[in-house]
Amino acid sequence: QVQLVESGGGLVQAGGSLRLSCAASGRTFSRYDMGWFRQAPGKEREFAAAISWSGSNTYYADSVKGRFTISRDNAKNTVYLQMNSLKPEDTAVYYCAAGPGGGNWNHWGQGTQVSVSS
Repeated sequence: QVQLVESGGGLVQAGGSLRLSCAASGRTFSRYDMGWFRQAPGKEREFAAAISWSGSNTYYADSVKGRFTISRDNAKNTVYLQMNSLKPEDTAVYYCAAGPGGGNWNHWGQGTQVSVSS
């Protein structure tokens, strides 16, 4: 079982940056692909970024490509999302997820709020 706790959200002006962290419990963290998803008010949850268990492969939604960077530190059981050039449309609750690969996500964090003002 993996438990995920996100941190680093907050309020930032457009053009600013935030770094989200997701700390995972359990000794099997390094076996999981990790992802970040987000849900804006009134919208469905959507994929933002993912990283393979080894860190060698990363994937991004078109809406964040070139602005967000996902990374992981398996020694610290932590995955990060560096968010630059933030836009008001990036405002959402951001969720960390873990899964065995193939686009399957079976562990979720509680989410952290990111608000971007114009």
